[in-house]
Formats: sequence, structure tokens, C-alpha cells
Amino acid sequence: MSIGVRWLKFNAVGVLGIGVQLAALQLFAGLLHWHYLVATAAAVETAVLHNFFWHVVWTWRGQPQPVASRLLRFHLGNGLVSLAANVGLMRLFAGVLRMPLLPANIICIGLAALANFAVSEWWVFAPRRGSAG
Repeated sequence: MSIGVRWLKFNAVGVLGIGVQLAALQLFAGLLHWHYLVATAAAVETAVLHNFFWHVVWTWRGQPQPVASRLLRFHLGNGLVSLAANVGLMRLFAGVLRMPLLPANIICIGLAALANFAVSEWWVFAPRRGSAG
């Protein structure tokens, strides 16, 4: 499968993940009244797990590595990029600039997307030495 096709699949999963993240943010911050930065971190983790599942079964289907090692790399790569971008930028956009939470979070997600694809393509789901494929 070409990198272009994976990029399109990655973004399709990402669009679904945005919905998951925004719904989780609304749940944690809006309904449960968690602090917006704690709610952001929890919403990001919810979306990271959602996205990982769909990347395993669809975007990078057929990769031979064990799921546990890919999940660890996904959290170390995409999870950390997403958390740093979302929590750090939410502090700026929602905290300092007083933007509404959902639009601020959409901007954060967009800024992290390209870095997350690069981490996934060349580290998380890249064939490992000694692996078939």
C-alpha cells in the first residue's frame, strides 16, 4: 500500500478520533466538571486508544509486530505528541486567549496531525528488523 493511501486512511481514522476526543472533552469538562487541562489529557488518551485500534485493523493492517509493542510505541510517539500539543496549546488557546474549549481543541488536533502520521509511518508501524513483511 502506498504512503498516500495510508495518509488518507490515517486522516479518515483521525476524523473519527476528533469526534471521539471532542465528545470525551465535553463529557469530562462539561458534564463532569473536570479542570479543562485534565479533561483535555483524558480526552486525548481516549482518542489515542480509539485511533490505535483502527490503525491496527485498517490503516496498517497486516503488520506482523505484536500488538503490545505497537501500543507502547504508539503511546510513546503519538500519545506524547498528542498530549504535548493538546495540553500545551490548550493552555495557550483556552487558558491565555480564552477561546472556547471545542474550537481550541480542534486547532490543537490539526497542529499535531502531521507529526503523528510521521511517527506512525516511520516508527510505530514500520516493519521491525527480523519481522516478515
